[in-house]
Formats: sequence, structure tokens, C-alpha cells
Amino acid sequence: MATHKVSSSTYGMLVVLSGPSGVGKNTLVKKGLETIDRVTYSISATTRQPRNGEKDGIDYFFISKEDFKERIQRDEFLEWAEVYGNFYGTPRTYVESMLKKGIDVLLDIDTRGAASIRKKVSNAISVFVLPPTADELMNRLIGRGTDSKAVISNRMSHVIDEIKSIPYYDYVIVNADITEATEHLKAIITAERCKVERANLFGLFNELEQKFMNGGGLSVPLSSMKDEKKGPIIL
Repeated sequence: MATHKVSSSTYGMLVVLSGPSGVGKNTLVKKGLETIDRVTYSISATTRQPRNGEKDGIDYFFISKEDFKERIQRDEFLEWAEVYGNFYGTPRTYVESMLKKGIDVLLDIDTRGAASIRKKVSNAISVFVLPPTADELMNRLIGRGTDSKAVISNRMSHVIDEIKSIPYYDYVIVNADITEATEHLKAIITAERCKVERANLFGLFNELEQKFMNGGGLSVPLSSMKDEKKGPIIL
């Protein structure tokens, strides 16, 4: 008889990261990709101009506002929002194709985009990233040298509104140290993969049924067992 191993679901998870500008979400994503297996990053489309060092198709898909609006009409975005005068959106096709392959997808999007994702993808995992202090956040925004004083002031004015959305998220990571923050992200993804509803238990359940039902060990098939809150174990 063939043996079966308990494995994670064949369908990937959508992991949403949000947080104030300058909190280090991009760095956290990059470190996560380096240390967590079966994870990819969904590149967003945006109408803003590239910052120094950013490359089209790697950091973002840089497109015109006219092109972006046409894609909205064609329903090509899983979510989209206008942020600080520019449009940002998550291309639907790439995300769906990765999830079907069993690969988890990281999204770096603002709180409005995350709210839209939660409405469309009920089992998406959401993580809010915070700075250790307000002063540190300001120092990071100034230190990266990519925004004017007016832009920095505008971004800081939105921090309180963004933080108010934390109760709607599943997890919080305080990014005081990028190595520690990356370990926290890895722990979140690992824990979510181990949830019963995400585990691929069908083969194992069949094997146990065949072995113990035939031997009189079980009177009720495992595949018919139900959790009172979650319903059937095997969906």
C-alpha cells in the first residue's frame, strides 16, 4: 500500500503586507523571498515615476494613467487604489496563476488595497508592519532621500489613519530589526501553512480509513468527521 505524507494545501496563500511609508516593507519582502520557500512577490503596477535604482518589471510595472484606467475597465487588477495622486494596482492574472501552483504570494499594498483584498479573498493573510518609534519612521523617510519635504509631510499626515486600520489585520510586525522582522514573517507563514483547513489530508485520511475501517478500528469514516465550527474537515 502506498504511503501518504501530510502536506500543505496545493493552493497557495495570499499574504498582504501594509504599513506606513518608510517602515521597511520592501526590504522585508526582499528578505522574505530570500529565506522562505515557496513564496513569490506580486509586482504592482503604478503610475508614479521610478525612484533612483528602481527598474520596470522588477520593482514595479511603471505605466501611464491612461493605460492604468484602461486596465481597470478590463478588470485586470485584483485591487487598485489612488495613493498620493498616483495609481497602484495588483495584476490579477499573475497572482491567480501562482496561487494555483501552490506558491504563496506576498503583496505590499496600502490599507485601502488590503481592505479590497479582504472582501475578494476571504482567506487572505494580512500583516501590518510598524516602525519601532515615530522618530525612527521620520528618519527613514528623510534618510532614503527620494521624496521632497512636502511629500514626506503628506505621507506622515496619513500615518494615524493607516494605524487605525490595524484591528482589521491578522498580525503585526514591529520592524526594529530587519532580521528579527523577517523571522516573524516566516513564523506567520509557517503557522498559517500548518492550519488544518490548509493541510492536504485527503490521501492520509483515505489510507487510515482503509487500514482501520477494514480492521474494525473505526466506526465512522474520517472523511465524514466534522468540526462543529468549521464544517467538514475535507472540503
